[in-house]
Amino acid sequence: MYDYLVVGSGLFGSVFAYEAAKRGKRVKVIDKRPHIGGNIYTEEIEGINVHKYGAHIFHTNDKRIWEYINGFVEFNRYTNSPVANYKGEIYNLPFNMNTFNKLWGVITPADAKKKIEEQKASYHIEKPQNLEEQAISLIGPDVYEKLVKGYTEKQWGRKATELPSFIIRRLPVRYTYDNNYFNDKYQGIPIGGYTKIIEKMLESELIDVELNTDFFMNKDQYLAEFPKIVYTGMIDQFFDYQYGVLEYRSLKFETEVIEEENYQGNAVVNYTDAETPYTRIIEHKHFEFGTQSKTVITKEYPKQWKKGDEPYYPMNDDKNNELYKQYKELASSYQNIIFGGRLGMYKYFDMHQVIAAALTAVEKEFA
Repeated sequence: MYDYLVVGSGLFGSVFAYEAAKRGKRVKVIDKRPHIGGNIYTEEIEGINVHKYGAHIFHTNDKRIWEYINGFVEFNRYTNSPVANYKGEIYNLPFNMNTFNKLWGVITPADAKKKIEEQKASYHIEKPQNLEEQAISLIGPDVYEKLVKGYTEKQWGRKATELPSFIIRRLPVRYTYDNNYFNDKYQGIPIGGYTKIIEKMLESELIDVELNTDFFMNKDQYLAEFPKIVYTGMIDQFFDYQYGVLEYRSLKFETEVIEEENYQGNAVVNYTDAETPYTRIIEHKHFEFGTQSKTVITKEYPKQWKKGDEPYYPMNDDKNNELYKQYKELASSYQNIIFGGRLGMYKYFDMHQVIAAALTAVEKEFA
């Protein structure tokens, strides 16, 4: 009856299902959650589109991907300009001239560079061995201590000296008064929320969607009945963890309606001190320039992941990457199964990268 079973209705699975249906294929999409969209799912609360699984800001330099996603929904002009709250002190992110002026009183880029170079020089770090050394070698101890250390250690649940340097290798530092976090040419938020995108992708008569459905409850039956499967869950779970368990970081969200029009004045405020238990507060209405009389906020708490928890961030250190290589090699022997997405490929993807990966899989499948 079906040509494909797609496990997971996030971006990777939904793009594949949409493209397969365009080619006349019948597709069944299943998802263990009670809704479509995976982690980009948005739910309307008090007239506000709430990002249920953390802030998602679409950005890309790839014109092809931008035009592709705009084919499903119109985007607004939202620009990601988060701020950092360090014990009540407010700083702009990414690190730019506004940040440096607040820290040191410097006004010109030359003065800011001189200050950073002076701070870096006193540490004599030539080959950074961990995240702490990498950060100090890039921006010096002042910025690191206030805006990197506490946030990063909360996020990953490890001391910065125990984290690999590559996590922060591309730390954005700008010597301009520009608070735009991304350098990408295209950026915005879908008007009406991300769920609209997935609804459009899955609206074909050739696509059937079944929610509250766990692939692993009937795995053997699915493998026997469907000629091809697109699997976007955890790759180690698919193989019953036979080589060991890949590690993730998980998240806990606390969302509440606030009886005021404007709670924090920005969509995202990062809390960079070690004492505050959450990493950030998201005020969702600001993503779409909302004017509602109430507001909705979400506090985001990182947490240790264990089997059964939602996996959000792959722990791509050497140990886990080596383990993933074993699973990837095993997966390559399954010619009728496509492993995709953040969990299936054990890699942190931004949304535009997920779409690109899905389109690459489509091109390979239907070549």
